[in-house]
Amino acid sequence: MDRSRVVLQLLQVFLDVVLPVACIVAISFAVGPRLSLDPKTLSRAAYFILVPAFTFNIISRAEMALDTAVRMVAFIVVTHLAFAVLGFAVARLLKRSREMTAAYVMAAVFGNIGNFGLALIDFRLGADALVPATVYFVAVTVTSFIICVGICGWARGGSAVAVLSIFKSPAVIVLVPAVFFAVTGIPIPVVVDRVTGLLGNAMIPTMLLVLGLQLARAGRLRIDRDVVMAAGIRLAAGPLVALGLIGLFGLSGLARTTGVLQCSMPVAVITTIIATEFGMAPAFLTKVVFFSTLLSLPTLTVLLYLA
Repeated sequence: MDRSRVVLQLLQVFLDVVLPVACIVAISFAVGPRLSLDPKTLSRAAYFILVPAFTFNIISRAEMALDTAVRMVAFIVVTHLAFAVLGFAVARLLKRSREMTAAYVMAAVFGNIGNFGLALIDFRLGADALVPATVYFVAVTVTSFIICVGICGWARGGSAVAVLSIFKSPAVIVLVPAVFFAVTGIPIPVVVDRVTGLLGNAMIPTMLLVLGLQLARAGRLRIDRDVVMAAGIRLAAGPLVALGLIGLFGLSGLARTTGVLQCSMPVAVITTIIATEFGMAPAFLTKVVFFSTLLSLPTLTVLLYLA
């Protein structure tokens, strides 16, 4: 394949897959401040209402072979623990504070698997890929929530606080009824199904709007060593670690491709939501989200082209 054809195909992937998602963020970035939209209000609504509704809606109706699902979840848990260890190690080597260490870990483990991930995979690989992508979304969301809330608890005062914080997280609380309906096969009450469905459908566009608003409030982007290191862990180490480990779990086809892609997303805006709730360097994480999102446009274009 000649070089010009590769360039054209990369351009097509960017225009058809990456650009539509980026445009929504750009619209919020440009229009949000003019409308005086408050990102904190939307963030809290997402954290306490939309994310748990989406999580319940997906888990309660998930259908997949148990063996495959277990291996996919195991892959996500192992890779994200590796991301957490890497982020923690880098921050401690740089002699950063507990709060900054927590921020490094959050940036390393929580990729934008909902906003960017589901939309990009749908556009690139089609509807069939949404089944494994959704399983990964749920696994990443739960695993990352536990790690992020736990590290915030550690930074605030020790493991006991971390454990309590984990069980107070809305996305974790809804797992109990969601798994109950998924395992038993009992029909979800219509009112519950419709309420969580409507709220869950609002999560991705709302989170994209929040991302744009957060980026607009980031102010002048100072790209210092911490920003580069935190973004680099997510964008560079993410796919490398995923590719290095996924073979151990016997995953292939769409399960393999979507798994690697979901581990390659930029830092999620939800890290700034969690950081704001716990007071863990939200301004720094907003800059990391901004920088990693911009940097991911070319990196994701290449990965989606290779997918």
